[in-house]
Amino acid sequence: MDGDISGLTAVLRHFAIPFAVFAALAVAVKRRAIVDALWRCRQEATTNLLLLTINVLVMGPLFAIPVMAVEAVYAKPALLAALWGGLPEIIVLVAAIVLIDLVAYWRHRLEHSASLWRFHATHHSDTAIHWLTVHRKHPVAKLLSMLVDNAVVLLLGFPVWAVVGAMIVRTWWGYFIHADVPWTLGSFGKVLMSPAAHRLHHIRDEKLMGTNYGNTVTLWDRLFGTWCDPAPYVDCETGIAEGTRGFLGELIRPWERRYRAPDRPSVSEQPAV
Repeated sequence: MDGDISGLTAVLRHFAIPFAVFAALAVAVKRRAIVDALWRCRQEATTNLLLLTINVLVMGPLFAIPVMAVEAVYAKPALLAALWGGLPEIIVLVAAIVLIDLVAYWRHRLEHSASLWRFHATHHSDTAIHWLTVHRKHPVAKLLSMLVDNAVVLLLGFPVWAVVGAMIVRTWWGYFIHADVPWTLGSFGKVLMSPAAHRLHHIRDEKLMGTNYGNTVTLWDRLFGTWCDPAPYVDCETGIAEGTRGFLGELIRPWERRYRAPDRPSVSEQPAV
């Protein structure tokens, strides 16, 4: 019991700062509409917090096992270690962010395929998207992202500080792009994923949902033909045909009858707009 309480306390303490930051942002942007916005997202936010807690307390320790096993047997190439050590730190950090984004881009696209959508659907089911939506992930999907996203930079011998720094930047940017703000970021939005661009990825229309897979940069969406300008779709309706669920409903969602059909169309196979 003490372990469970300390774990929950750690979760709350870890998210105190982002909660304060994005609560202040919501008040500044919404002003008098803040009460209505909070009321609309109250149930989904509760589900997101419960999923976050499960993912931190259960998936976190499971993720540590293979990481420790790899570290025990994998020797980083001395040449690559020397390469990263000889470059300016900002270059190494940006390289780590961009490479992690590349791997996460393809992992994300695969999650829109018929075989993995059942687990990723939870993340798209918020109808009132907000910063906590970034944590609306089924435990299977969360474990997949933890195992896959950082694999390449670790194998390429990036220093630990760069990997951790990239994870922090991508995590905060993930909060930002899920925030309920209609910002395209102007010229910066051509390079960096904006809240409006990512909201478009959460749009209720499945064809447009197959665009803007990136987390931090737009580079890979532009290179692989899945970029879509969000300007015409600001404040678009979000959610999925399967509907939103409560906490237990999201946990059992992947095993619903609808996902057993082998011929379910893949969102990622839809043409980019």
